[in-house]
Amino acid sequence: MEYAELNNGVKIPMAGIGTFLLAPDDAEASVLHALGCGYRLIDTANAYLNEKAVGRTIKASGVAREEIFLETKLWPSFYEQPDAVEKTLERLDTSYIDLLLLHQPAGNYVAGYQLMEKAYQEGKVKAIGLSNFTVEQIQEILKICEIKPTVLQTEVHPYSQEKELKQFLSQEGIVIQAWYPLGHGDKALIQEPLFTELAHKYGKSNAQIILRWHIQDGNIVIPGSKNPTHIQDNFALFDFSLTPEEMEKIGGLDRQKRYYTSTPEMLKRYAETIPAVDEQK
Repeated sequence: MEYAELNNGVKIPMAGIGTFLLAPDDAEASVLHALGCGYRLIDTANAYLNEKAVGRTIKASGVAREEIFLETKLWPSFYEQPDAVEKTLERLDTSYIDLLLLHQPAGNYVAGYQLMEKAYQEGKVKAIGLSNFTVEQIQEILKICEIKPTVLQTEVHPYSQEKELKQFLSQEGIVIQAWYPLGHGDKALIQEPLFTELAHKYGKSNAQIILRWHIQDGNIVIPGSKNPTHIQDNFALFDFSLTPEEMEKIGGLDRQKRYYTSTPEMLKRYAETIPAVDEQK
């Protein structure tokens, strides 16, 4: 396993499992298998409606809580609720969260950030950060914050490498975490001839080459899957390294092509939508 050190000294694994779109039963099975394979980073969110399942699985896994890096995200409609963090802790059945993010730059996200700062100061959260925020929105947070964000979770993959964004984040000491690290399963991306060539060279799959590129480029990855084989393969990334020349070739694949872009209408809807968190299994 390789780790990144956040700007507050906390260490985070470079590879973990995401639980986006996983129903509670699937999240339970996937996280349990991932922990058995050696994963120690788990990503969930209020809006995924599987926090209770993730919490149950951690308890049942036999892995000590302090060995697991647990991260989750607050949904915009909870940003102004004073007990939002406490309720999140209750669903996860844990006394602390390793990394708490604002899920979307929607609604009163300044209030949401201040809510996370308070939780951090109270020891309920070990690190705080942002998800899907733009440079301008991050700068807005940096101007008002007492505690600097440690992580930006956003879409990054070889077709959208976000080089300017990463340069800005590096200057601010903020680490990037990639969702859609495999390009939303785009076959054109995964089957790029360069990845096929490198996969043959290293005895790996094309997806493993992409995930290894992420890690060497400084991107924490959280691919999600409910397929046990894929979960295992997505973690087999630490027994080989790409050369500087190979990294440069992959860098040349950048098309600035995103698969997700939020609109003002979407952000407004996010702020108004209340996920059925209390009804999750």
